[in-house]
Amino acid sequence: MVSPSADAVLLLHGHGRTGMSMGFLGTALRAQGYRTFAPSYGFRRSLPRILDVLGPQVEAFARAVPGQMHIVTHSLGGLVSRALIHAHRPPNLGRVVMLAPPNCGSELADLLTDLKLSGAVLGPISSHLCTRRLQRDEELLGKVDYPLGIIAGTRSFTPITDRFLPKPNDGTVSVASTILPGMADHISVPVPHTMMPVHPQSIAQVEAFLRDGRFDR
Repeated sequence: MVSPSADAVLLLHGHGRTGMSMGFLGTALRAQGYRTFAPSYGFRRSLPRILDVLGPQVEAFARAVPGQMHIVTHSLGGLVSRALIHAHRPPNLGRVVMLAPPNCGSELADLLTDLKLSGAVLGPISSHLCTRRLQRDEELLGKVDYPLGIIAGTRSFTPITDRFLPKPNDGTVSVASTILPGMADHISVPVPHTMMPVHPQSIAQVEAFLRDGRFDR
């Protein structure tokens, strides 16, 4: 394992946010000796277009890293990371940690689709956020053949949306939907979806997986 001082972490934000939303997590990781990069990719784009935007930036960042380039994501960023690795895998890819990723989609996206509101609310990425994902959309995400740890949230502060999600859930994504074949470890924390990148419990688990390749129990 390369020392953290030589390693770096790519931070990928969630839907409707920017790289600034990963700032608190970035500060914590830099305190551990990692260099960080948190680009913004916008959410009014399809997944292929997001890759067009991110691909050159990530390749340049990875080339400048003397050690391993790890990836930590929140929500939609988990899907972006899967597609990015599939299409533009860095040769020095290290470990990947996903916070509350909709790996199997979200029933809330299904509801918006049924109400014909997905385009307006979710944008062109909506087809990847649904549980009824098309085969061509699934193929863009690739298979997991890298060390992956997934952290799911189990606390919801939104009783209305909670009605449409299997329990346990974080108010946006169910724990079951975060699971992905090939992952190395999975853990749940009592944190709501929006708080995952800033909550001390989830941040501590991110640090543990990047350090040890497993979560701290």
